[in-house]
Amino acid sequence: MSGDRLRALAGAALAVGVAVACGGPAGGGGTAAPTATGVTSGTPAAPRFDEEIELSDGRRVGMAYVAGRGLVERHRDTDSTVWSAPNVVYATATDRCQSLTLKEFDGTVAVIANWGVYCYDGEPPTESIAAVGTTDLARWDTNLTRSFDGWTKVTAEGGGDSRRLLFTRGSTESLTRLGWTRTGGFAEVEEIPR
Repeated sequence: MSGDRLRALAGAALAVGVAVACGGPAGGGGTAAPTATGVTSGTPAAPRFDEEIELSDGRRVGMAYVAGRGLVERHRDTDSTVWSAPNVVYATATDRCQSLTLKEFDGTVAVIANWGVYCYDGEPPTESIAAVGTTDLARWDTNLTRSFDGWTKVTAEGGGDSRRLLFTRGSTESLTRLGWTRTGGFAEVEEIPR
């Protein structure tokens, strides 16, 4: 193929707004939202997430591990197809892990995310994140627990403003627990012997 033909094809690809996403465990990064400025249909590319949920009121929340940035969140309203701007919930350059959990409790979104060098190969995480987003999801409360095997479950006790979220990890010797409330935020991590 001639050089002129190759240059013409490259120019056509740029005019269409081609986006290429790389990453994943081998590269130590996660998936990032595509940033194409235009596509052939004229519609912006939809973001890609590692985990996405639909809330009971119809809103959607998606999160992704983004290499070199950390845990990034985007959301959209019930009557919209437009996603919010990317919001870094937790900033880290550490390798991603295999677990990312989003769970809703009556409009409150709880997140469990674990990070660590070689974590995706089976090593335990070195950074365990518990995060909670409320109301318009513009602000997130986060709690970092270091050198910990990672939160495995989140549940709720009570309702309304007195609702308490519990992030837990159990073992044969103990139950590790972290509580969150709307008025008090995150409490101290508790180690409860069995």
